Amino acid sequence: MTHRQPLPADLFDELCPSALLPFRFGDKWAALIIRCLEDGPRRFSELRVPLHRVTPKVLTQSLRGLERSGLVSRTVHDDPKPRVEYALTPLGRSMLEPLEAACAWAAEHWDELLDAQERHTAS
Repeated sequence: MTHRQPLPADLFDELCPSALLPFRFGDKWAALIIRCLEDGPRRFSELRVPLHRVTPKVLTQSLRGLERSGLVSRTVHDDPKPRVEYALTPLGRSMLEPLEAACAWAAEHWDELLDAQERHTAS
């Protein structure tokens, strides 16, 4: 068993640039799940910490969608207590580079994106 660093609870704060992206990678939470799995397999409970704003039901649906798309694998371990781990597949890992580019773009255009949203909300 490998020991991983725990994911920080504030990995994705309320003002995460990914929320401002005008395009999505999969569903609303897919990009964040992919980022959470970047450093290796995680159990559902480990994903719940940084993704605390996602309900367990929606997280399950998002993981299933990513699995269906071939981006995430689900492995059941029966030793000694049953546990399930989720990990990026090679196809899922190939999403990290475009995802990083999208996040960099959002960070670079953060003020413009916020201004546009505020103008739209005010009208």
